[in-house]
Amino acid sequence: MVASPHERTWPPSRSRGHPSLRFRTNSFILPSLAILISGSLSSSSAHPEPGTKARIFCSSAAKIPPAQVRKNKYSLVLDHHYLRHMITSDMQASMLTPTASHPTSGLPTENKSHHRPPISSYSSVSSIGSNSSLLLLPEGDVEEVTEEGLRHADLKLEARKYKTPAFRQALLQVLQAIRVPTWTSSTLDPSLVKIAKVSGALTNAVFFVSYVGTAPASHSSTPHLTPHSSSSSLQLIAPRTVLLRIYGPSSSILISRADELHTLHLLSSNYRIGPRVYGTFQNGRVEEWFDSDTLKKEDMRDATQSRWIAMRMRELHSVDVLGIVGVSWNGQESLYKNIVSWQGAAQETLVMLEAKERKGEIPPGHVWHGRREELNLGKFMRAWEAYWSWLQKWESEFGRSEMVFAHNDAQYGNLLYANKLAPGKPEHHRIIVVDFEYAGPNPAAYDIANHFHEWTADYHSDTPHVLTASRYPTREERRNFYFGYLGSPVLGGTISASPVPSRSSSFHGSGSSSSINSLGVPSHHSSSGSLFPIDLSTTRGQAELEEAISILDGQVYAWSPASHAHWIIWGIIQASDDITNGEISDFDYLAYAADRMGKFYNDLSQRGIKW
Repeated sequence: MVASPHERTWPPSRSRGHPSLRFRTNSFILPSLAILISGSLSSSSAHPEPGTKARIFCSSAAKIPPAQVRKNKYSLVLDHHYLRHMITSDMQASMLTPTASHPTSGLPTENKSHHRPPISSYSSVSSIGSNSSLLLLPEGDVEEVTEEGLRHADLKLEARKYKTPAFRQALLQVLQAIRVPTWTSSTLDPSLVKIAKVSGALTNAVFFVSYVGTAPASHSSTPHLTPHSSSSSLQLIAPRTVLLRIYGPSSSILISRADELHTLHLLSSNYRIGPRVYGTFQNGRVEEWFDSDTLKKEDMRDATQSRWIAMRMRELHSVDVLGIVGVSWNGQESLYKNIVSWQGAAQETLVMLEAKERKGEIPPGHVWHGRREELNLGKFMRAWEAYWSWLQKWESEFGRSEMVFAHNDAQYGNLLYANKLAPGKPEHHRIIVVDFEYAGPNPAAYDIANHFHEWTADYHSDTPHVLTASRYPTREERRNFYFGYLGSPVLGGTISASPVPSRSSSFHGSGSSSSINSLGVPSHHSSSGSLFPIDLSTTRGQAELEEAISILDGQVYAWSPASHAHWIIWGIIQASDDITNGEISDFDYLAYAADRMGKFYNDLSQRGIKW
């Protein structure tokens, strides 16, 4: 048996005490109240037909309490947390039968990555004005997503026409309508707008937008369209590069654009975390661009950068969870919700794979031949339930990990190294966390465990779907990370005082929490706002540090298998399009799911979990 990467004695000492199902279950936005009242409120079907958003909404509307509907500036929005629970329940019922320095670069060079998940779209780019083809999803209906507090342009951009003068003209109209800073002047020349496509963007079409030349700046810090008559009196500046994201058709149950936009806006505006969202348009949004380099796998092993990543993670974990996800959140982990709600789509994908194999479309010798048997979803779910039961008992005895707002995908492609640092900013803010598609409430230890598994990935290798266990961080590398995490200052000086729902006993058993908080850190805070107000100059302080590290490492050990479980289901669903098309893309999602399934079973065996 392979030894556990956590080389320690357990438990730690405690002195203190699918395609057919691809309707959107994540969020549902009504263009107007008329849709709500015009649909049939009495349906003979107990379960919604896949792919019919209006029918899903209206067939269930009679069951929705008024409190679950909220109004914002642009549309009537059904509370997505309530609807997730309702749709998920229906689905379940129906399924019973750096390095120290980085080179400075204006626009970073192309990063040809095999991506799981995709490489960051904030710094990876091909050449400006490239004539190469763009990998785009087929044009189709795209959900219009807006967010209260963000400017919105009632305009649409066609990604396939990004090389045309008409596209540049329409783009300028969007930028001016949503008043993107430095792009508001009416004197801007569309012919001077340069558009660079981002490599690897499959879900969305992503571009960097820059300008050759200068334009009059606005007098106001909150920019308005600059009138022609005043342009001569204004300072000439170069419009800043921005990131343009044009959505593909809404076809995935894995992520919610509405949730992602909401998260991005709140994190950037309230906490200065992640890219600023300047505004939205009918089929996309405009975001802040960072002069940065995407981290490489080796960078995560650099001791300094690892501590910085930990500090940035702690800052994210310190935001007000309820302020992001809403007061209707019931305290359930997003990873648990995903695994339960995604299994139907995963099963549909495997059924499609089996059908193609029976028809001879996947002959012996094909890399997919036999995958259906290997990816036995029934066996996996039995193992998952056994693990979850074990985890409840473990936490009842040794204490629960703190529930936080987690990134849930802190791999090197989603971490940037800023080439420039604003005056007064701490050095660890060179690390910029991006791509919040999978962000949501989870235990802190889960987010850390998932990050540690990403140390074992190389998405630029010949086998990007394989995780190499020998790359898992050693005890000392983990300790270095924990030191950065536990000692990180909290945003704004204190943890939010807003109460966070306790993690429901229906998911975790009835065990009580430890007498100290789940990170092993004293509950009070220093005047500087540090989460770790321990005097390390004393023997007692050093002992407290070691205990806190030991407790956190134990929690990471306990939550480590959950990361594999989450990405197993994700990988199976992601393979659906490849199976439909009958060809494997650059990244073999089924092989990825199989690799992580093997590691999941191995982790359970190491912990003595039988299923």
